[in-house]
Amino acid sequence: MSGEPLVVVLIGPGGVGKGTLARRLVERDGHLWLSRSWTTRPPRSHETDADYHFVAREEFESAIDEDRFLEWAEFHGQLYGTPRPTPPAGEDVLLEIDVQGAEQVRRLIPDALVVLVTAPDETSLEARLRGRGDDEAHVRARLASAPEEMARGRRVADAVVLNDDPDRAAGEIVSILEGLRRARRTPA
Repeated sequence: MSGEPLVVVLIGPGGVGKGTLARRLVERDGHLWLSRSWTTRPPRSHETDADYHFVAREEFESAIDEDRFLEWAEFHGQLYGTPRPTPPAGEDVLLEIDVQGAEQVRRLIPDALVVLVTAPDETSLEARLRGRGDDEAHVRARLASAPEEMARGRRVADAVVLNDDPDRAAGEIVSILEGLRRARRTPA
């Protein structure tokens, strides 16, 4: 088996349930370590420091200058980024990031598994965005950018998983992971 951890990347428009799936994957798979992203946006009412490392723009920009990110992007006026991962020994890395970030990761780690997560339909996506407390302007901006995010996501993704039920979708991703791990253990 390769000594390098497998890098698994969940992408998709805001509201498709990437965060929920990431938590379910970590619960179901004892060999996944979730990297915590940085952001300059303020926390939503239900978010804690376990969800993101919330920082001022100046601190984020300083980290960019110091090359501390695996990937970073500006999206809807806020900065988001993934620090260079340092998982515990024997664990694979799980990233929950946007499509721009996945494109950067793909260039740096070509064998990363990129999974595009989709919502059942636009009505579900809108309901999820509203359900998490986003203001109207943010909901509209997210819905407007979703089609382009999906198109870009399909170009970079290795798999597309419909998040119609988080347990089923997590099970599908775990099955993909198990297959990749088996393939990595089998000599070519």
